[in-house]
Amino acid sequence: MKIHLQTPKEIRPQIWKELGRASLDRHHEWRTPVLASADADGLPDARTVVLRQVDAQAGQLTFYTDSRSPKVAQLQAQASAVLVFWSARLSWQLRVRVACLVITSGPEVEALWQGVQQSAAAGDYLSPLPPGAVLPPGSGMADAAKAKVPAPTHSFALLRAQVLQMDWLELSRDGHRRAQLAANTWDWLTP
Repeated sequence: MKIHLQTPKEIRPQIWKELGRASLDRHHEWRTPVLASADADGLPDARTVVLRQVDAQAGQLTFYTDSRSPKVAQLQAQASAVLVFWSARLSWQLRVRVACLVITSGPEVEALWQGVQQSAAAGDYLSPLPPGAVLPPGSGMADAAKAKVPAPTHSFALLRAQVLQMDWLELSRDGHRRAQLAANTWDWLTP
């Protein structure tokens, strides 16, 4: 169902409503945005992440990650990043500038880990090898699976993204529309 929004008072809450839905519905197109950060050389590095929690009041988006992944080091060195969401159903693109905080320990991490450790995804955070580790020559996918012998502790972490600015683009045969939203400002932009 197409939603035709006209004003900032309509668009902003609908964006947050869709983000909230995406965090709960594994089939929502915004469930898996692209997160772009800068690597150690200042070059762009992008990957797909899974949206896990949305707090519209605080303007925060939460993702799970392995604390040893390259994106963690990148975001600890430079917290600025961009998330890109696309929905064919809505014909909406949403680019979100964020400041990221990596949370690797504490009560919130441990409480969420209790749920994750009961799932098939737990092995990803228990692997003795960090994400992106080079496997020995001649080893294949079967050998990689064998390498996932549980480590003594998990490497589960949270990536909390504080929304700084949103760039909303609606594609339409009647004319594309684009707006830029920050916490207290709103501007229509040329698509």
